[in-house]
Amino acid sequence: MNKGGSSSNLWALRQIADYMATHGSPASLPVSQSTVSMVTPINDLHGWDPGSMVKGERLMRCKLASVHRLLDLFGWTQLPSTCLTMRVSKEQEHFLVLPDGLAYGEVTASNLVKVNILGEVVEKGSTALGVDLSAFGLHSAVYSARPDIRCLLHLHTPATAAVSAMKCGLLPLSHEALLVGDVAYYDYNGVMEEEEDRVELQKSLGPTCKVLVLRNHGIVALGESVEEAFYTIYHIQTACQIQVAALCSAGGEQNLIMLDRSVHRPVARGTVGWAGSTFGPMHKSRLGEHEFEALMRTLDNLGYRTGYAYRFPVLLERSRTRREVEVPATVTSFSFHDDGVQPHPRLHPHAQRQQQKTRWLNTPNVYQKVSQEQASPGHRTTWQKSEEITQSSGQAIKIENPNQFVPLFTNPQEVLETRNKIREQNRQDMKTAGPRSQVLASVIPDNSPPSVEPPSAPEPETPNPFSELTDLELEEYRKEVQRKQDVNAIVGEFSRTKRNPGAQKQSSVAQVYL
Repeated sequence: MNKGGSSSNLWALRQIADYMATHGSPASLPVSQSTVSMVTPINDLHGWDPGSMVKGERLMRCKLASVHRLLDLFGWTQLPSTCLTMRVSKEQEHFLVLPDGLAYGEVTASNLVKVNILGEVVEKGSTALGVDLSAFGLHSAVYSARPDIRCLLHLHTPATAAVSAMKCGLLPLSHEALLVGDVAYYDYNGVMEEEEDRVELQKSLGPTCKVLVLRNHGIVALGESVEEAFYTIYHIQTACQIQVAALCSAGGEQNLIMLDRSVHRPVARGTVGWAGSTFGPMHKSRLGEHEFEALMRTLDNLGYRTGYAYRFPVLLERSRTRREVEVPATVTSFSFHDDGVQPHPRLHPHAQRQQQKTRWLNTPNVYQKVSQEQASPGHRTTWQKSEEITQSSGQAIKIENPNQFVPLFTNPQEVLETRNKIREQNRQDMKTAGPRSQVLASVIPDNSPPSVEPPSAPEPETPNPFSELTDLELEEYRKEVQRKQDVNAIVGEFSRTKRNPGAQKQSSVAQVYL
């Protein structure tokens, strides 16, 4: 092998690889020579967007194509009359089917054909192949009778075909046979062209049965989802293999031990009740969903690129601890060097230059922003190393109570009084933005509004002079005021008589009075 890559050496290496793949492969799925080489991806819908694609159709195409690949890997594919279909839209009654002439190992999400309930092509897909209407007739009859069904898997492997040919049908010999549930039987003649055949099939199937045994032909599994249908068909295949092996080794049905369905009641993994008791009441799963996701992970690990949307993560996602105080970057930064000794490996000159250019990208955050106050107004910002800062802020402090940072030996009454004073100042709007400048205090601009002076204090009232007089003195004062009023009236009348000669008599009376 070391001398060169000759054809014989390469052929020997290929034989060794094939032997290890078929005998020592740890995968749960059988690995053939076709799976060792490069596989065609299932999800090839990138850049392929037909206008008739409905909501969720991308994922449905990927699921159905993945089921075809699983059947190919398990070795359950037969060329004639094997058909897997899926209902895409209940409103329009459109279905996805495999085009006629395409092998199960070649199925992708884009080459599936969309047809209606009559088998007429609605979306041709990425191939030029047609649809086998005779094979789709059985599925069309089942979909018409059961609107609750979303997926049909028709399988007729040697084991299922052998059980369908037995008069006893599927016997309760194993746990898998009990998981299948109720089984319906129908004498299938290969075609579903007559209306009588459709009516007879609907009567045999019933409203709730999800397993249909076609006499001397195979078995059909019905499911409300792709996961449920594959879960059912997997257990049917296993139960049929167990029954065929048991009958061959026991020599007859009378030598076998049958399980009583009323006593042995297996719990179907993946039901809503099982998921609720395991993952919580709000974390529900459909029947067979966990097992189908495991198979999808296996296909993805083999390089099939299924495009499946996983609902249950495999790895446990640890929730981040919530902290009241976030830890800064200086605390979480670390170094692998001991005692400050940094090794200097010998690098290529070009690598050294590149490392010098990108050194600042990988530098841990060991600097902190510090504001230093100066004598002049304002402050300047500098960057200092963490070890140069005396007051470290790298420890996370948990706030347990609102009085955690109150100084010791503090009187609670003083704290309440100070708080009330601050609240009173806030209510009276006595707090300002800070000290005000007095440089321009004496400058009054022309357009400045007139200053409002605060009101001065009121002057003291003059004492009442009559507060200390007697009643006699007050009476004499009243008479004096009355006499002066009479004199003033007479003087005024006298002045008017001088201006008016007709009033001489009145003036004489005034003179006599004076």
